[in-house]
Amino acid sequence: MTTLAELSNDPRYTIKTVTTQTGIRAVTIRAWENRYGLLNPQRSENRYRLYSDRDVAMLRWVKSQVDQGVAISSVVKDLNILLNRGDFPEVLPAITPVSRSFLQVPPGTLADQLFQALARQDENAASDVLKQANTMFDLTTVCMDVIGAALIKIGEAWHQGEMRITTQHFASTFLQTKLVTLLQAYPSRRGAPLILTACAPEETHEVATLMLSVVLSHHGYRVEYMGSELPIDDLVDYARQEKPAMLCMSATTEETALGLVRVQEKLTKIKLKVIFGYGGMIFNLKPELRKKVPGEYLGESILAGAARVDELLE
Repeated sequence: MTTLAELSNDPRYTIKTVTTQTGIRAVTIRAWENRYGLLNPQRSENRYRLYSDRDVAMLRWVKSQVDQGVAISSVVKDLNILLNRGDFPEVLPAITPVSRSFLQVPPGTLADQLFQALARQDENAASDVLKQANTMFDLTTVCMDVIGAALIKIGEAWHQGEMRITTQHFASTFLQTKLVTLLQAYPSRRGAPLILTACAPEETHEVATLMLSVVLSHHGYRVEYMGSELPIDDLVDYARQEKPAMLCMSATTEETALGLVRVQEKLTKIKLKVIFGYGGMIFNLKPELRKKVPGEYLGESILAGAARVDELLE
């Protein structure tokens, strides 16, 4: 079987070509390079990244490990150990080319179709859109660029009076159920760090917290989603019992954001050694709130939050 060491290290492929050959988004490849030092591609005269056959094969191997539930930080660490002792992984087969008709449907188009189906309260059509998205894109793209984008459209339509509250509730419940199904599909990884995710006290909007939970599970963590409107004492007691590596909470209003202060006070009172992370749209709209809530601010998006969790737990 051919190993990575036998492949050419001559730079020849642009990042756009590499994404097609590996099925990994360009933003993900750049993040792996910047945060974990996975690759060090050479540059063309116009400063574009150029990758070799060995780089492409290495990315395929890394993706195969991540798809099996191993955290990217652990994959890169294991890979470096193998390479340092001259034990190069075997070359995996190239991904099956995606048909041209699929490539012509961007995530934004599917987000529009999903929104329209939910606006009609057509559950079957909405399910078909998500099935198509799952066959075309990775989990992060489906969560952020299809489900997330559709949610934004739903929120805008409701605020502008173009959608009834009953339809808005139907759409939110539908997407929330799909996210819970995704989350439950991940196996429990006994050796992985435990992360508890929950909405802020009295917070009722669960979708953002669910999306973060799914992405963190995809990163290889053991995630327990605690839900919304959970009493602080119950949450803290459970955390004391389970001793998670991290507790992540989300808020959408100033009132629920300030409720996070009480959670941190309770954690400090019982001297529980847990990293407390928080985020949510209200912290983007009112950045000054970040100074009022102790703990680790996770960033302005779900992807930024997952990346910050990786950094904190590494």
